[in-house]
Amino acid sequence: MSMRILVVDDSAFMRSMVVEALDGLDCQVVGEAATGEEAVARYKELHPDIVTLDLIMPNKSGLDALQEIREFDPQAKIVVVTAIEQRKPLLEALRLGAIDYVVKPFEKERIEEAIERIKTGQRKVHAAHSD
Repeated sequence: MSMRILVVDDSAFMRSMVVEALDGLDCQVVGEAATGEEAVARYKELHPDIVTLDLIMPNKSGLDALQEIREFDPQAKIVVVTAIEQRKPLLEALRLGAIDYVVKPFEKERIEEAIERIKTGQRKVHAAHSD
């Protein structure tokens, strides 16, 4: 079953990197968003299977968007894509229900691992990841 994915990052370059990393997986990128507000609106419109979500964005943070999306759909599957320096927001994202996280800059294999983890129903259980 092809997974429908919403890619959210304020950087167009980073969105294109995530989309490229998803190429070849059993995925379909159904939308992109550049802000937290857009992320919430696109989620409600598209009902994707997975959201890749940057935490640091202008206006509405990824944390706020994550919280709103999870309030709208408690079953939402969100993979945080963030820089390692963002440890505190990352831990908060996991507490709020993010399924997994990918540290920027990332390898394509790390995105693939996160998608596979979601497909198999696994959840990242700690945030002491150092790659």
